[in-house]
Amino acid sequence: MRSILIIKRKFGRIVVASFFFLGVSIVVLLKFFSTPLISHELYSGDVEAWETDGVGGYSYSYSEDAFTEPAADAIPIDEEDDQNSIPEPEEYNQARVLLYSEYVVRHGDIPGRIALQFGLSAGTILSVNNIINDRTLQIGQTLQIPNQDGILYQVKSEKTLAKIAEEQGVTVESIIIANEIFSQQDKGIAAGETLFIPGAKLDKTTFLEITGLLFKWPTTVHRITSPYGSRPDPFGSNRRLFHAGLDIGAPYGTPVYASMAGRVSFTGYNGVYGNHVTITHGAGYKTLYGHLSKISVKEGSYVDSGQEIGKVGSTGQSTGPHLHFTVYKDGATVNPQKYLK
Repeated sequence: MRSILIIKRKFGRIVVASFFFLGVSIVVLLKFFSTPLISHELYSGDVEAWETDGVGGYSYSYSEDAFTEPAADAIPIDEEDDQNSIPEPEEYNQARVLLYSEYVVRHGDIPGRIALQFGLSAGTILSVNNIINDRTLQIGQTLQIPNQDGILYQVKSEKTLAKIAEEQGVTVESIIIANEIFSQQDKGIAAGETLFIPGAKLDKTTFLEITGLLFKWPTTVHRITSPYGSRPDPFGSNRRLFHAGLDIGAPYGTPVYASMAGRVSFTGYNGVYGNHVTITHGAGYKTLYGHLSKISVKEGSYVDSGQEIGKVGSTGQSTGPHLHFTVYKDGATVNPQKYLK
């Protein structure tokens, strides 16, 4: 009988210990599988989270369409960080021959996420695939994926490799090796030729233009009363006229802000736009703000994005208080709605 009691006690201890270890194992497994492999903060639009996780660029929300729209509140981070990728091992930073692989776009893909998969910057993916609007990325589209960060550079006028390297902030050696142009080290590169510049980045203006984050709304009111394009003459004739900007309806005296940083190239009055301000930006862009009741900046001054430059009014050829907003690219007007975030 004593032996039976000893056996029962030992068996009971074994059962208790077994249940204890089983419980611990379940807790560990649940903890492991509940932890995301990639932080959701990478795509949250939280600037600090992006910087912490080392992923630069812009945030996105997801749609059920064949392409994915950027989140309305997406914020580009600092210029030095807006195209960062995962830090590469030191040996990957050595000059090497350019090689490509292919990737087929799937549902929910965005350039930033694709770049992350391959340890590249979003700017690299955009540049080598000549993507001029990342919202047009299509399911089933085949992308070229380089084995290193960099951009494609088209030579506009004959230049030496040394000059190109100096402009892009890279070494001549890295360009020669990546493009396998060993015989052209001391020769000029002809206009029209395209080179891969390893380690170079898209300039900030181009990057923001492609990602749809280039211009901010010039008012806190986003009510468009007349869009860009053909419209009936608002002053009563039977003609259709081309409207070269957006009319944004807003109460008299509403603050008007610079849509992008730049230099004030004109302030003044004419019979069409009344009191108006023109700001010159980089990469061939200019913006015009018309029908102002008040101008708050001086010609020649530099303004930051979001800085107040005047007040909504109805001066010039106007039917009521509103802001006329025009965007120029290389001297020609473009539809501002394609560039506003």
